[in-house]
Amino acid sequence: MILLCTMAFILLIVQRLGEMLIAKRNERWMKDRGGIEFGKNQYIYIVMLHVAFLLALAIETVLRSFTLSWFWTVMLTVFLIAQLLRVWTIRSLGRYWNTKIIVLPDADVVAKGPYRYIRHPNYIIVALEIVSLPLIFSSYLTAIVFTILNAVLLLKFRIPAEEKALTEVTNYADVFTDPKSN
Repeated sequence: MILLCTMAFILLIVQRLGEMLIAKRNERWMKDRGGIEFGKNQYIYIVMLHVAFLLALAIETVLRSFTLSWFWTVMLTVFLIAQLLRVWTIRSLGRYWNTKIIVLPDADVVAKGPYRYIRHPNYIIVALEIVSLPLIFSSYLTAIVFTILNAVLLLKFRIPAEEKALTEVTNYADVFTDPKSN
């Protein structure tokens, strides 16, 4: 069990590092074409949240002696579905996908893939990961604390900043009109 948990954790870190490489490459591509970064002061909190989440998950999992929860198969399924959705989201955005808020002025927003159905699929995916991964290993405290912290960070800061940036410099308002405003 310890080996399986360790391998899963290493795989997750390798995945995140790979995503950071993709994000860095996409950042350069966007900025070379006039992309503007918004919410720079928030990004450090996103990074800190994710690093602290992984550390808390590792610590609580070790303290709980690598115990699987009674519903670990359900949570593993949720986590694996989130990974498939992540790939779909990254592929749908292509070079526009990033971990930062970087917007290319006058670009048409992406409205394909999961973006046909919801505005911020990547944030839903992250929320699913933050709740499901700890619950696989009975790390209930990590699941609760980081679900709340993530929700606050996304709902109060990140999503409003991203929507403001997209509205200011792209056709976002035309593509994603709020049905409550009609």
